[in-house]
Amino acid sequence: MNPRTPETTETPETPEVTAGTGVVGLDAPEASEAGPSLDLDKLFTARLYAARARPYLATALFALHVVESRRVPTMAVDRHWRCYVSPAFVNRMPVEELAGVWVHEVSHLLRDHHGRSDRVARERGLTGPGERLRMNIAADCEINDDAFGDGLVRPKDVVDPRSLRLDEGKLMEEYLRVLRVGPDAQWLAWLDCGSGADGLEREWDLGPEGAHGLSEQERDAVRFRVAEGINGRPGSTPKKWRRWAEEAFHPPQPWRELLGAAVRSAASGAGAGEDYSYSRPSRRSAGVPGAVLPSLRRRPPRVSVIVDTSGSVSDAELGSALLEVTAVSQALGGRRDLVTVLSCDAAARVVHPLCQGEGIPLVGGGGTDLRTGFARALRAQPRPDVVVVLTDGQTPWPTARPACRTVVGLFPRQRRGWREHDPEYKPDLPPAWARVVEIG
Repeated sequence: MNPRTPETTETPETPEVTAGTGVVGLDAPEASEAGPSLDLDKLFTARLYAARARPYLATALFALHVVESRRVPTMAVDRHWRCYVSPAFVNRMPVEELAGVWVHEVSHLLRDHHGRSDRVARERGLTGPGERLRMNIAADCEINDDAFGDGLVRPKDVVDPRSLRLDEGKLMEEYLRVLRVGPDAQWLAWLDCGSGADGLEREWDLGPEGAHGLSEQERDAVRFRVAEGINGRPGSTPKKWRRWAEEAFHPPQPWRELLGAAVRSAASGAGAGEDYSYSRPSRRSAGVPGAVLPSLRRRPPRVSVIVDTSGSVSDAELGSALLEVTAVSQALGGRRDLVTVLSCDAAARVVHPLCQGEGIPLVGGGGTDLRTGFARALRAQPRPDVVVVLTDGQTPWPTARPACRTVVGLFPRQRRGWREHDPEYKPDLPPAWARVVEIG
């Protein structure tokens, strides 16, 4: 976070472990020659102040391990949850403002700014320290627009969206698209929250093999505890922290890839697409004189997609269903001729071959009974090897397992099992013989 321009007169030294302090830093003779020693009482008082102002972040604040370093301009973090601290910076900062710096630095780690910066750099081809500085500034904007107030003093010279004439409430990736660091923004060059903010390792980093770093499992445990605290008292936390906590408990899944993988797995399973054919006689015919035996041949598997068009499925979800039909086709190598689409609410409609996804009519809007859809799909000729059902789950299911593999794509529902005129209603869960993938 670095709210003030640092002093750069100190001489860099090699970090060592200082006995009895619990802090990694310089040994005593070198520290006295280079400048004042780190005021641990003041630093830890500020951390306690921060924990009282933001109790849901307390687990993360106390998980940080302090590393004294004169190479750091102000305060910085690395991806292994070490917090590098400049003694001169601590000496000149008031305790109340230093508490805000603590919250800021730990926010970089909780929101995985280093990992997100690495992904953005790969996707957009961003290289060099200048681009990493932009990422640091964009990450600061994501944090600082709602980090202060409510018992937490706003440090001086804080970089936030308003100071850069940007909209508030955005994510780092969104700020990065519009943020430009030109000649008029040279005053931002002193910002350096460390590799924990932008993913670029610094000369002062102890690295993955250094002391007092948290393992990946320990870092995940800290995030989970913080998310648990936020969800326990959501009314006392900012909106963006609540959104972060929801994603920490339920991380977004690559559901389209999962759906495609489920279809490929079902289509390649034993028995799918297999049939006997006389086009090439079996080699066993030689053992049965006067008879020609068919051979077992494998043909491309056929897939029937049943789309739930009942009134409980929204137009947006129906539009998404057409995209999933395309994903199913791609899972089969682009063979549209192997895919048929059937819309169904309480009654099954016409089976359409997949020629062009957007041209398929999705008719319905009544009640839901996908059993009729299963029956219609299984009567089709040629018979499907895989049935894919796209539904919200508010339907009865066949009591017997179909003679083919089944994949269910479920549209999410916030309150499953709720019906206005029957509070005791609970919908049947998808059967155990179906592979289920959450969509969206």
